[in-house]
Amino acid sequence: MSTYALSDSWVMTRRELAHWARQPVQVLFGLVFPVLLLLMFSYLIGGGRGVEGDYVDFLVPGMFALTMAFGLEGTMLAVTQDLNKGVIDRFRSMPMANGAVLVGRSVADMLQSALGLLVLMGVGYALGWRAHGTSGAFLGAVGLLLLLRFAMLWIGILLAMVAGRPEMVQAVQILVWPVGFLSNAIATPESMPDWLATFVEWNPLSQTATAVRDLFGSPGAETGHVWAAVAWPLVLLAVFFPLAVRKFAALSK
Repeated sequence: MSTYALSDSWVMTRRELAHWARQPVQVLFGLVFPVLLLLMFSYLIGGGRGVEGDYVDFLVPGMFALTMAFGLEGTMLAVTQDLNKGVIDRFRSMPMANGAVLVGRSVADMLQSALGLLVLMGVGYALGWRAHGTSGAFLGAVGLLLLLRFAMLWIGILLAMVAGRPEMVQAVQILVWPVGFLSNAIATPESMPDWLATFVEWNPLSQTATAVRDLFGSPGAETGHVWAAVAWPLVLLAVFFPLAVRKFAALSK
């Protein structure tokens, strides 16, 4: 990417970050919602049937992975609102690199995701969760989580442009929920029917959850899933990133 494109993308990133100051409630909700999910699963409907050791050690890394798939509606709404208000058309009339708007939106989302992950780790620590691996393994786990988020983000951006209107975002967002909950984030496949367990084990989110449990040194964690946790997001990016860029380019015709 040229210096010109990087400069344009940074301007668009600053635009998205400026929205945080004007919409603090939306940002706060994005940070609080994963915390509420963690507390709900831990205290209200926790139990960890089939989980070896303390359920918190299993649940907290799973929730890290689960929240990487959720919260896409903020980005999807921002994209559809810009499309419908003619904001993107005005940007296209300027001497700006094509796609800088999407890059700026994605960078802002990743910054919020990293902040949300930090908050959730603090709550997990308060619940008794600890990372027992090395500092390198810890950073590797964080990298896998953010890689999954980046892949899910471009799926969301594409779906937003396909939906076209803000009122359609909620309907499209529902498609993400099965991917999140039909995983091993909050329960083991061993506690599920065989037909469902097979799907859960192949779910990209399950691969990331299993890999980060291993890297965090969670008791009873399975090993050997890091390669799959890297490969799945890269495959999703290889498919959905060019589709999103192509769709964006088609909108300008």
